[in-house]
Amino acid sequence: MIGGSLWTVVLVAAVGCYLLKLAGLSVPAAWVEHPWVTRVVEFVPAALLAALVAVQAATSGPDLVVDGRLAGLAVAALALAVRAPFIVVLVLAGATGALVHALAG
Repeated sequence: MIGGSLWTVVLVAAVGCYLLKLAGLSVPAAWVEHPWVTRVVEFVPAALLAALVAVQAATSGPDLVVDGRLAGLAVAALALAVRAPFIVVLVLAGATGALVHALAG
């Protein structure tokens, strides 16, 4: 992109983010205080994080790939299911991904 158009995109994005934040603050409190809204809002960060992890583990650019990252993710999920300490989960996932990468080439 040329410098001028890049700055235009940045400024439009900044104004859009500000307007989105303003729209969120303008929602009446009665709408936000419903129990089902509270339940949904509590799960949004976990769902977004899960989606980001899934995309990073299963894709490489536009391609769907199966490699050591998926094996590491599976081992991490299993370790979390048996309630292993978080550092153990990280080490197991990293070691599994590295081992699969080394074996598969």
